[in-house]
Amino acid sequence: MARRLANSSAGLNINQNLGFSGGKIFVSSNLQRIDLFGDSNTFSYLSSPVNVGFIQPVFAFNPYKWEKKIEPLKYLQAKNAYIESIENLSVTAVTYFFDLALAQQNLLIAEVNYHNNDTLYKISQGRYDLGKIAQNDLLQMELEWLNSDAELNNARLDIEMKKLKMKSFLGLNDNEDIEIIIPVEVPSLKVDVSEALELSKKNSSNIIDYKTQLIEAQRDVARSRSEDPNLSASFGLTQSALTLAEVYKNPQDQQMLSLGLQVPIIDWGLGKGKYRMAKSNAEVIKINVDKSIFEFEQGVYLQVAQFNMQEKQLKIAAKADTVAQMRFEVSKQRFYIGKIDITDLNLALNLALNAKDLAKRNYIDQLKNYWLYYYTIRKLTLCDFEKKQMLTADFRELVK
Repeated sequence: MARRLANSSAGLNINQNLGFSGGKIFVSSNLQRIDLFGDSNTFSYLSSPVNVGFIQPVFAFNPYKWEKKIEPLKYLQAKNAYIESIENLSVTAVTYFFDLALAQQNLLIAEVNYHNNDTLYKISQGRYDLGKIAQNDLLQMELEWLNSDAELNNARLDIEMKKLKMKSFLGLNDNEDIEIIIPVEVPSLKVDVSEALELSKKNSSNIIDYKTQLIEAQRDVARSRSEDPNLSASFGLTQSALTLAEVYKNPQDQQMLSLGLQVPIIDWGLGKGKYRMAKSNAEVIKINVDKSIFEFEQGVYLQVAQFNMQEKQLKIAAKADTVAQMRFEVSKQRFYIGKIDITDLNLALNLALNAKDLAKRNYIDQLKNYWLYYYTIRKLTLCDFEKKQMLTADFRELVK
């Protein structure tokens, strides 16, 4: 006699990992219906209203223990990397700002030089007409005037290119114009090297990543040495009945305890090889991390040393700018009153002009370096040394 059977089941399972032991506890509930089809159809129910148990590895690798060490570091690294990315934007903004400031200064220099050469050329024309200078001297002054005109055109093109980059960075449209106001003063600030090193080792996402790599290497060594026996136990209730209402009445106890162990008879040295490979890899990672941390600390030390020196460099650049400007004006006035001929004028003016222009550009470069060093140190330490406070972000708002 042929018979057919249908088995239907439903269940709910909840489990929780135990970080301190690597085990797992669980609570489950199950209901099963069995239908028999033949000359007469019958069905019955089998239930396990509640079942509580645990599975515990014995002398085995505990991944939850290592995750408890690694995951908080990864979370901290992600948070600090976000703050560092904001400081990177500040570094980029400083670069664009002073690139445009330099282009703006170059245009001003080119305009002044053009007008000076135009004036000197016109004076030379008058003196040539009076027979006081030779044609060669006049042609030399004309050449200087033409060169200054070409430099002026190049400066105009350069400033437009720098403005386009700045507008793109700030999200401005092409109809808006930008004019840079160069800061005259900077904060009188000194950064303590020891404090900067301590903060960078605590807050830098790179250092946190190095620490994570070391712990992950230790985890891999521990995993290579682990065995995999499991101890499991459970206690629950069970009942069977012909109706759904009866299957949950007066359930009977159900208990189970098991211990399983899987050990290869011969692994041909595979286990020992895995352990040696993991240990060797951990040693390589440690060497690389130690080297990276040393280079990182050197970088922090250098940035702080350069920043602490930069205020003095700015004062020197400002003084050089003033002296070079005075020297140029003296040479120009001597020519106006006829105290210097064309040959000496060209030599004196070229020297004075180059020194004047170089001093102005150098001052802007020194300002740029000051703020680049400052924001780089902020990024490395996540500290605002001017306000004496740590850099933070509202991460709860970011994840909404």
